This record gives sequence, C-alpha cells and structure tokens, in this order.
Amino acid sequence: MLSAPKTRAPLHQREVTFNGFSREDGLWDIEGHLRDKKFHPFTTGAKTWPPGEAIHDMWVRVTVDDHLVIKDIEVTMNSHPHPECPQAIPSMNALIGESIGKGWRKKIEAHLGGIKGCTHLRELLNNIATAAYQSIPGALFDPDENKPPLYLGTCKSWDFDGPVVMRVYPKFYRWKKP
Repeated sequence: MLSAPKTRAPLHQREVTFNGFSREDGLWDIEGHLRDKKFHPFTTGAKTWPPGEAIHDMWVRVTVDDHLVIKDIEVTMNSHPHPECPQAIPSMNALIGESIGKGWRKKIEAHLGGIKGCTHLRELLNNIATAAYQSIPGALFDPDENKPPLYLGTCKSWDFDGPVVMRVYPKFYRWKKP
C-alpha cells in the first residue's frame, strides 16, 4: 500500500474496468468502461459539472473470435464533456476485421488517431487487448507447441532466463528464437 499523501481530498478520479465474456455463438465480448469524476465544480463549455458527477462515462464492447479478430464493436457515451464527443463513435467501426495482437496500438492510432477518434476511447482500446488475453483460453499460445506462449519475455517474471520460466515452462528456459 502506498504511504498516505499529506492531503487526502482527491481532485480527480478515474475508474477503468474491463470484463471478458464468452458468448453462446462461440465469440467473445470484451468490455471496457472508463469513468472520470471531479470533486469540485468543473465547467466545460456551457455546462458546469457538480462534484462527483461523471464527466466521462464511456463503454466499449469489442466482439472477437478465437483468433482475436474483431467481428463487431459497440460504443456508448453515457456522459461526455462536449456535445461533439459522440461524433467519434462511428469511426470505431474501422477496427472491424482487425486483429488484436502485435501492432494493436499502431492499428488503433492508424484508424482512430488524432481527430478521427476520441482520446478516452483509444485509452480503453489500448488495454482491451490485455483483457482479451486474460479472458480467452489459449489466446496467448501459439498453436505450434514448440513455440513459447506469447507472454513469455514480456515482463520481469516471464523472462526467458528467469526462475519462473525455468519452473513453469522449462522447455523454453533460455529459449532463443530460431
């Protein structure tokens, strides 16, 4: 736990959650939700937001298949600071047909970067990949069992030269790409 700061009254709070669901049709729904609140009156344009009311309350649902190819995408903006914000929703469909995986952030930027999209929706999409990997059994495994799971080599614990890989995946301990 972090040590307590000298002041405890928050100015801003961001809540981000992700959930993964299996569907009866064999596809997967991965949902991301972002909510921003201020704890003081906050004015954007002609509106003043009272303390604690969500300025951003946005949802993204990405439907993918077993190969993480996007089959559908839905977006809801329950709360947003400007009336123009929902104009970013239709451009999200540009991701249909793309796959979540290597180069995912570049795909998001190519289709939704800058004024083509919404900063907050891009933030959700960036991390929806992790939720997909955590939700879909086998998503991080190459069908070739002679290749390591995709998450090996991506953090300190999963270092090919580390003790976790030695214990859990001894076959790939000190593995070097052929």
